[in-house]
Amino acid sequence: MIKTTIETKVFFENAYNDLSISDERKSLLISIADKIYEEFEDRNKVNLNFICTHNSRRSQLAQVWSFFAIEYFKLNNINAFSGGTEVTAFHRNTVKSLQKTDFNFNVEDFSHQNPQYLISFKGTKKTIKGFSKLYDNENNEYPYLAITTCDHADENCPFIPDAIERFHLPYVDPKAADNTEYQNEKYLETSKQIAGEIYFIFDEVDKLLNNEE
Repeated sequence: MIKTTIETKVFFENAYNDLSISDERKSLLISIADKIYEEFEDRNKVNLNFICTHNSRRSQLAQVWSFFAIEYFKLNNINAFSGGTEVTAFHRNTVKSLQKTDFNFNVEDFSHQNPQYLISFKGTKKTIKGFSKLYDNENNEYPYLAITTCDHADENCPFIPDAIERFHLPYVDPKAADNTEYQNEKYLETSKQIAGEIYFIFDEVDKLLNNEE
């Protein structure tokens, strides 16, 4: 099997162009964008914290794609973080799916249990640190907007006392496909959905900041 990668920018734009979402979901994404804009106008800085139980798959994907989106739309003073209610690891299948879209992972601190990566992409000198951590880890700046990404009910998500506001943006966990023939496909599918919706959010933020309709 030939291993190929898709250019990050191409994958990101295709994810948005192929996006198919309900009116309810679109309304949620617009609400998140509106709040990011509101916070930016108030404080000239916004921290986003994507939160899922294990900080292993969906929350990591959301952080990494937000990192890319912030650079793509040339936005300043917006930061993306992620965390969980338990510490596990940045799952290797999540890493592989992002590497397939040309993200670069350099091991900063090796641990069999929970390695730490410096993540970057072509065309930027910036990096973010990727590893599984609690949502209130010292690496995560606050105050922040909390965006929970687990696909169980919002009321089952943790109380997050430091959050300025909390949004529930659920995604289906690709974990179910682990160790199956559909593993790579499902992880890329989840990554694509998250990338497309992150594009939608930051495109809205960019329009608001530039007073575009």
